[in-house]
Amino acid sequence: MIDLKIPIYFYDATLAVTVFSLVLATLFLVKALLLRQLRVLSEKGRLQFLSYPEQLVKSTRLPFMFGIALLAGVTQLDLPVPQEKMLHYAWMIVLIFQIALWANRLISISLDRAFQRSRDLNPSGATHLMVAGLVGRIVLWSIAVLVTLDNLGFNITTLMASLGIGGIAVALAVQNILGDIFSSVSIALDKPFVIGDFIVVDSYMGTVEYVGLKTTRIRSLGGEQIIFSNTEILKNRIRNYKRMQERRVLFEFGIAYETSLENIERIPKMVEEIISSHKLDTRFDRAHFKSYGESALQFEVVYYVLTADYNEYMDIQQAINFTLLKRFRDYGIAFAYPTRTLYVAPGATQDSAEPGDSLDVRNSGARTN
Repeated sequence: MIDLKIPIYFYDATLAVTVFSLVLATLFLVKALLLRQLRVLSEKGRLQFLSYPEQLVKSTRLPFMFGIALLAGVTQLDLPVPQEKMLHYAWMIVLIFQIALWANRLISISLDRAFQRSRDLNPSGATHLMVAGLVGRIVLWSIAVLVTLDNLGFNITTLMASLGIGGIAVALAVQNILGDIFSSVSIALDKPFVIGDFIVVDSYMGTVEYVGLKTTRIRSLGGEQIIFSNTEILKNRIRNYKRMQERRVLFEFGIAYETSLENIERIPKMVEEIISSHKLDTRFDRAHFKSYGESALQFEVVYYVLTADYNEYMDIQQAINFTLLKRFRDYGIAFAYPTRTLYVAPGATQDSAEPGDSLDVRNSGARTN
């Protein structure tokens, strides 16, 4: 009997090793051939959608192929019933988790491509995609684990109840992290800003580069990256300049007190004409003789630039300043600047004046006796 069993065991082991080797080699060969054919078709532009199966084939790793080959080889052995049952469980685990890995790869590829498109065309959608990706992966792996446990004979109803209690404890321990995650969801849904917006948060300003699950990253004007936690950034007042439809501009200037009444009355209309000359880019609101300053007659002007572009606003303001300066010089109107007038008491001479004082009267906001 012993002499008969040894050849049988040897035959079974040889068959198992042979099947293992053949299956592993076949899987490697099939993967290489599929990758080559899919790459050729994709590069020629015939079937662009084949890039998805190409990525799936790439994501089929050696551990999966080795596991499948090993299980195929072990199947050739004459195993007792308990080991046969364990072998069945092993098949289920390997297949379920490889399918989950393929699905996870599909989610990653789809999100990466959609993110690149949305970042240029619809930045708010890019923020949604990151949250959707996280939720999709959580759901995917939760289903994979539950299906695996159910096939292994566990009572997943009791398990889910236990996980719920444990989840509450974990949530209390990581509430700060969860706060940032929920803030990320709030940013994605409410969209106070999206990638590409220029915002000011507290005393920091810059362009939004990334909105993650825990942090939001802003590229400042100085070039450095400023990182905020999502909870912190939502606690501050946010000014979003990207959504500005038009810019309200207020500027003031002062003229000398010696200016004639006729020229003073002419100035508001003159400013209106200068600003209205840019009628395609500006909308004039008002220009008024505002007040008597310490050393100047103060004028206040308000107009709107019909674009949010800061460089264009500065170009318009510069053109207005140049034209205003030219017109004032044409009419002999002088811009005011701080001066000091010294009044000398009767009988005093210039020699009695203090060193550095001036007797030239230009404009005065204060009197020194």
